[in-house]
Amino acid sequence: MHHRELLGTANVSDETLTELVAALLREPPGRVTVSSSDVERVAYDLPTITTAGRYWVRGQALVGGEPKSFCFFVKHVQSWARSPMFAEVPAELAVMAEAGVPWRVEPLAYRSDLGQRLPHGLRMPRAVAVFDLDEKSASVWLEAIMTVSAEWDVARFSKAAYLLGRFAASPRVRERAKVGEFEWTVRDYLHGRLTHQVIPLVCDSGVWHNRLVARAFDDSLRTRLQEQAGRAHDLVDELAALPLGTIHGDACPNNLLVTADDDGFALIDYNFFSEGPIGFDLGQLLVGDIQIGRQRASTLQAVEEAILPSYVEGLRAEGSKIPLDVVRRAHALHLMLFTGLSTLPFEHLRTEPTPALHQLVADRAAIARFSLGLLDATETASARATQPFG
Repeated sequence: MHHRELLGTANVSDETLTELVAALLREPPGRVTVSSSDVERVAYDLPTITTAGRYWVRGQALVGGEPKSFCFFVKHVQSWARSPMFAEVPAELAVMAEAGVPWRVEPLAYRSDLGQRLPHGLRMPRAVAVFDLDEKSASVWLEAIMTVSAEWDVARFSKAAYLLGRFAASPRVRERAKVGEFEWTVRDYLHGRLTHQVIPLVCDSGVWHNRLVARAFDDSLRTRLQEQAGRAHDLVDELAALPLGTIHGDACPNNLLVTADDDGFALIDYNFFSEGPIGFDLGQLLVGDIQIGRQRASTLQAVEEAILPSYVEGLRAEGSKIPLDVVRRAHALHLMLFTGLSTLPFEHLRTEPTPALHQLVADRAAIARFSLGLLDATETASARATQPFG
């Protein structure tokens, strides 16, 4: 029996499924007969604007007469113009907003040989097939990877940072940095989300009187964030002048799956895979779990002290000679622009406060203070940005 209606437009014919199962099991299609298939929606509690659905497709097949089970992870990606959240975008900004958020990068990354180029310790799920569903959506059929729940202690953060440093500086990975065909620089972020959403929010006096905000973000923090919002153009100019590397774009612990053999990580979600400032991926590695309430802000200093030198060690392993203080400055600028300025809980301003929500907002305020402190501490590194880098 086959029950795959839940896949919607990402569904395939029984004949195509047989070909996919044969490819997954590395068998000739003629030896494979799919006897059953079923679909289960993957539970995922984080909002995403370019993902229409995530599914497990499981079933049974006969391979040369022998029964075998199969399992795919199917991801349906789409333009965020099809997301319910897009309704909140002002009509005059709709075209720019849609163009500014890539969705084709991930299917193109999985169609490439990027997985064969990752440094040892990183892997990406094998793509069995990628289908274009229409002009604004695609589906990716991936092998299921055996992962384990694991504590993200300082040692694990350090290991991830080292591998992300290698990822950033690897010449082989760099050759695929443009595979997503999405031209992007930090100035695009400035002229897009930063200018039209983040900075107006930081400068809106009414936001700071919201009881959820006022409890965690004091007057001093408000003043300091508003000062940096006023400097955003200069900060972006400085960051844009620093060396480039290959970036994953969202290297939070949620996208670094610990594999069953604990030999490294399965790196997933390539929507923002591209070229960007060195140190870019340190930001989400550091604060990603804190932003969503999975970790407390009290870990910031210890994790920061571990990941920066580990990342630079990874750069060195790939032959990069970019000085540590330059990487630290790039990291500080990125953290301030992409996270520190957007720590205000704009998505919760109309939500009835709870103890858990107050804790989340307090942790975000701590991220803002940490970002400001790191930016202040690295000001002197900016003078080195015009020097040649290797």
